[in-house]
Amino acid sequence: MPDSLTIALAQTNPTVGAVEANADLIRQARADAATQGADIVVFSELILSGYPPEDLVLRSGFLDAIQVAAEDLAADTADGGPALIIGAPWRVDGLCHNAALVLDAGEIKGIRLKHHLPNYGVFDEKRVFESGPPSGPVVIRGVRVGVLVCEDMWFEDVAETVAETGAEMLIVLNGSPFELDKDDVRLSHAVSRVSETGLPLIYVNQIGGQDDLVFDGGSFVLNADRGLAVQSPWWKTDLVLTQWLKFDGAWICEAGTVTSAPERLENVYQAMMLSLRDYVGKNGFPGVVLGLSGGIDSAISAVVAADALGADKVHCVMMPSPYTSDDSLEDAAGLAANLGLRLDSINIGDAMAAFGGMLEAHFSDTTPDTTEENIQSRIRGLTLMALSNKFGNMVLSTGNKSEVSVGYATLYGDMCGGYNVLKDVYKTTVIAASEWRNTHVPDGALGAPGAVMPERIITKPPTAELRPDQKDEDSLPPYSELDAILKGLIENARSVPEVAANGHEEETVRRIHRLLRIAEYKRRQASPGVKISHLAFGRDHRYPITNAFDGDAPKRNEP
Repeated sequence: MPDSLTIALAQTNPTVGAVEANADLIRQARADAATQGADIVVFSELILSGYPPEDLVLRSGFLDAIQVAAEDLAADTADGGPALIIGAPWRVDGLCHNAALVLDAGEIKGIRLKHHLPNYGVFDEKRVFESGPPSGPVVIRGVRVGVLVCEDMWFEDVAETVAETGAEMLIVLNGSPFELDKDDVRLSHAVSRVSETGLPLIYVNQIGGQDDLVFDGGSFVLNADRGLAVQSPWWKTDLVLTQWLKFDGAWICEAGTVTSAPERLENVYQAMMLSLRDYVGKNGFPGVVLGLSGGIDSAISAVVAADALGADKVHCVMMPSPYTSDDSLEDAAGLAANLGLRLDSINIGDAMAAFGGMLEAHFSDTTPDTTEENIQSRIRGLTLMALSNKFGNMVLSTGNKSEVSVGYATLYGDMCGGYNVLKDVYKTTVIAASEWRNTHVPDGALGAPGAVMPERIITKPPTAELRPDQKDEDSLPPYSELDAILKGLIENARSVPEVAANGHEEETVRRIHRLLRIAEYKRRQASPGVKISHLAFGRDHRYPITNAFDGDAPKRNEP
């Protein structure tokens, strides 16, 4: 039996459906780990298929490709190099499971099936996978290892089973999407499993963007005393070698690098940056195009795009109307200059006049209202889509969560686009993130350093500039109040009276709830955007469009 072991934690960025490319990624990490003397390399959940593969695993041809790739990887291990623990969808007796495969000595040495299939929030695994039974440990290089798959760590039974059947350590493969404050939750569950079993634990998570999810990495090792021995970085690929020694029959990981956790706003910014980088890159877009209005939402979207992709891949378009202020023109130009972005100007005045003339006979007996304002927004959307169709850049939409919540956005206008980094970011957080970016250079950013956003963009009152002297607060409560109400209604699922009890006028809360409810049809047609909060629109928030519930707590008849 060995008394020392070198285990590599491979924090990687797979692509869903790219089976051969993901296999090559595994091979490269194994080769790098081999040069550093690794005995075992541990990868993340479903790395071979990419996570989450969703209905791809219902296609037999896809599972055939996974099987061939896994068998080829197993054959590679006949070279005497490191053993592999990889995640893959895997058929057992004709049923598809979320599995961990142990590959060594040219063979698939062990298969462990995920027992707890999450079916809440963004997860829908019971739809496509079968649950496997809790299993005992698998022997890898002479060590009895309890292999768990992600959600299995969040419950006692799987870890208890492997511990009672002789496991010497726990290894957990994860595809755990980012959301604010989730790091502490992951660590808390890991500490619980270590406390219950008395075994050290290795936790490996992936990074990268996948549609509206983003994965932040943060892999770690806990010793049996619950001490943090190793902490991988967040928001980047990483291969860390951990050194293990056996004392008195127990494995201990030597102290290694412990990376400090990012602060809250850095996490928000990194999530936006990485999700956009991977959405554009993995889908093959040459870059992005967006409308730069001089307002804070389009400004921070442009900054994130420059940091994620590089200034040469960001095309900004100013589309002034008769209501566009000189301040907005100056601020947009200043931002573009600070970042080195291409900025073109396309005046929409002629298009507004054309639509006015075209509709004059039909609108002659009416008073101008939001219809005319929305036409302006839709002209801008049409313009951006024309540029996208002609040159291939993806349109980046720029509406924040506060606006998307209450429908303060124009369908087929400023809501059009292929992706939205602000979709789950409230306006107050947009402001805070803008201030943070002006004083920080995010790790991995490709954009210009320094205070790239003109201060006036951050401090001036928000306005859509679709009519003279328009301000957002003409139609909505101040964003500090609006966001507090929305968090109560959305993330906390409170009733109207419960939210009002936190210091808000009930009439105001009721109006916001009504706007939230009736805007559902808009959100169903909105572009995808990265999940940041505990409850994001899309996978997390599945409410009916036709919905008459008024948001009140239930009423009971008094006896």
